[in-house]
Amino acid sequence: MSSADDRTVESKRRGRRRGGEDTRAALVAAAREVFIEQGYEGATVRAIAGRAGVDPAMVNHWFGGKEGLFTASVSIPVNPSELVPDLLAGDRERIAERMLRRFLTVWDQAGGGEFTALVLSIAAHDRAVVMLREFIQNVLFGRLTEELGMDQPDLRAALCGSQIVGLGMIRYVVRLEPLASADHDTVVAAIAPNLQRYLTGDLSDVRA
Repeated sequence: MSSADDRTVESKRRGRRRGGEDTRAALVAAAREVFIEQGYEGATVRAIAGRAGVDPAMVNHWFGGKEGLFTASVSIPVNPSELVPDLLAGDRERIAERMLRRFLTVWDQAGGGEFTALVLSIAAHDRAVVMLREFIQNVLFGRLTEELGMDQPDLRAALCGSQIVGLGMIRYVVRLEPLASADHDTVVAAIAPNLQRYLTGDLSDVRA
């Protein structure tokens, strides 16, 4: 094959790659709009794909479904469709520990980058606020508390959100020591008991 042919093949490969990236970016942009307008529960894959001008099958191709697309659009580095079953699979009384270790692991691997970007955007963009609220109320914590069958699921989801988001804020944005550089075992030992109470403990003395 000639060098000219090589360049043609390589150009086509790059073109296909850019096309795929464009499709993915269009879906993420459309998802942000639809999730904000209709909420997580009201948004449909078909509506998002229609807004992006692509086939709905592309959502499964690129993101594995609506939950994966939401995760990408809100820049939360965990996929609830994978995380929730993992959390529920083990000892019920150690869910908080497993959750903390998962978040700490993915955050530390990225240097807190995605979470920091999300938190900083909240100060300037109402859309980021809406997306984070949907994540807490419906996508992860709301779903988890409902699966556990506990009373006051909305309150429990909000309390869990305050704990995890607060941890991320202090550790990666404010970088308050000694928590900012504490190892995972130390963080889990300090925070898991309170988070576990929010998930499965007695909240009869708390009324929202």
